[in-house]
Amino acid sequence: QVQLVESGGGLVQAGGSLRLSCVASGSRFSFASMNWYRQAPGKQRESVARITSGGSTNYANSVKGRFTISRDNAKNTVYLQMNSLKPEDTAVYYCNAQIIGRDYWGQGTQVTVSS
Repeated sequence: QVQLVESGGGLVQAGGSLRLSCVASGSRFSFASMNWYRQAPGKQRESVARITSGGSTNYANSVKGRFTISRDNAKNTVYLQMNSLKPEDTAVYYCNAQIIGRDYWGQGTQVTVSS
């Protein structure tokens, strides 16, 4: 069983920055592909960024050039650095781990960007 705990959300003005963190329990973190998703009110959950166990990354077109995903396997932590935030980035952000065919989710952290 893997537990994920996100932190770092909050209220920020447009153009500002936030860094989200997700700490995973367990010893298999280094083998996991880690993802950040987000869900805005009335919308479906969407993928934001992904980092594989080998460190390859990809991003949604809407955040490319503004968001950076990274991981620290020694700390069992994945990060999402969010710069140049826009009001449309407002959502609950969820951490997701994919390990040996199973998905695990965190509880989410709210990000609100004011205009």
